Amino acid sequence: MRPVALTSHRLDLLPLQPAHADEMALVLADPALHSFIGGVPLSPDELRVRYERLAAGSPDPAVVWVNWVLRLREQRRLVGAVQATIMPERGRAELAWTVGIPWQGRGLATEAARALAAWLTQLPVGLLVAHVHPDHAASAAVAAACGLRATAHRQDGEIRWESAGRGGLGSA
Repeated sequence: MRPVALTSHRLDLLPLQPAHADEMALVLADPALHSFIGGVPLSPDELRVRYERLAAGSPDPAVVWVNWVLRLREQRRLVGAVQATIMPERGRAELAWTVGIPWQGRGLATEAARALAAWLTQLPVGLLVAHVHPDHAASAAVAAACGLRATAHRQDGEIRWESAGRGGLGSA
C-alpha cells in the first residue's frame, strides 16, 4: 500500500519524497511549531535522511507508513504534511498533521486531514486515532472535524482521539 496523490479544495497532497526536504525544512523551521509536535527544526540534510527512511516504508511488515506533503495550489508551495500509520490487521490508522506557522489558522490542516480520512475509508480501516496535546485547541478542532472524539486515554501526555466505524470518518 503506497500513498497516491490526493486533492482537496485548496491543496494537493503529494506522496512524500526525499526531494521535498529542502522546502519542508523551511516550512518546519519555526521553533514555535515544535512546542506541540516536539523535537527541534531539522536541517534540510537531516530532514532528507528522515524522508528517505519514511519513503522506504515501515520495517515492520504489520505496519504501513503513508506520508504526504501539502502543496497550497494558490501559492505553489509546500505548507505542511499529513501522515497515517496503518495497521491493516488491526483495522486501525493513526493520523498526524502539521502545518507551518505562516499558514496556520486557515483550515488547511482540517482540509488535509479530512482528505486523508476519506482516503482511509477505502481501506480496511475501521478505527482512526490521533494523539493531541491537551493545550493544542487547533489540533483538537482538526480531530473533531475528522469525526474523532476525545477519550479518557492519555499517551505521553497527549489525549487520544478516536472514531470507530466508517460512518463517522470525516462527517463532522
